[in-house]
This record gives sequence, structure tokens and C-alpha cells, in this order.
Amino acid sequence: MRIRNHRDFWSGIMFLVLGVLFVIFSQAYQLGTPARMGPGFFPTMLGVLMALLGLLTMWISTAHSNPETRLEGVGWRELFLVLVAIGVFAATLTHLGMVVAITLLIAISAIASHEFSWKETIISIVVLLVLSDLVFVRGLELQFPVWPAFLTQ
Repeated sequence: MRIRNHRDFWSGIMFLVLGVLFVIFSQAYQLGTPARMGPGFFPTMLGVLMALLGLLTMWISTAHSNPETRLEGVGWRELFLVLVAIGVFAATLTHLGMVVAITLLIAISAIASHEFSWKETIISIVVLLVLSDLVFVRGLELQFPVWPAFLTQ
């Protein structure tokens, strides 16, 4: 058996490992039965399905009909910028409000793209700010500041 599609193979490994970890860690909760599900039922079943999906993906990666592919290098710069953007969002949401936090999140994440454009970034910021306001502030009435505290005093 020869691995033809390395991307699918390693994706399958990732799903398999995550699925097994879900099953292991969900055992701390009561499983229950399908009729009376306990708190551990959903994560256990999700873990089993993820592990099965991983095995299926790994098996398909060896099929002769699959094109021969190799792994590309990891985009460390892009990965780092996206993680920084998420950290900045988490750190600024309560102090600077939703508008500033989402603007920083999208701007920093957009810089990670190889197809970065300020025009598209600004459009994304405006659209996501409007949708976030409609869904989270008005629709769900979540209690977090929309604007920085020094602007609302």
C-alpha cells in the first residue's frame, strides 16, 4: 500500500488523532443511552465519527485513482498572523469594544493573505461589523461593549 495523496493522508491522521482524543476526554462524563443521552454522549459520538472519517480519508489517500501529491511547506508567517489576530481580538474586546476588536481581527488576518487588498479588507470589516451588530448585539443581546469605554462616558 503506497500513499499517493500525502495531504489527504496527513489530514486523515489529524482527524483520527482528534477523534480519539475526543473519545478519551469525553469518558470523564456520563455517556447515557441514545434515548437518554448524558453529557458525554455527543462528544463521544463526534469523536468516533471524526476517527472514522480520518480512517476513511487515510484509506482513500492510497487509491490508485488519486493523483500523486506532496505536502507543501507550512506558512508559518500566515499561521502566526492569524493566531496573533485572534489573541488581539480576545485581549481588546472587553476594553476597546466590538468595533475596534473586530476591525483589528480582520485587518491583521487579512495581512496574512497573499492576495491582500485594502479595499477588500475595508469591505469585509464593514460587512462583518454590521452583521456582528445585528446578530450579537441586537439579536442575541450579548453583553459586551460595542465602543471603547472612553467614547461612551
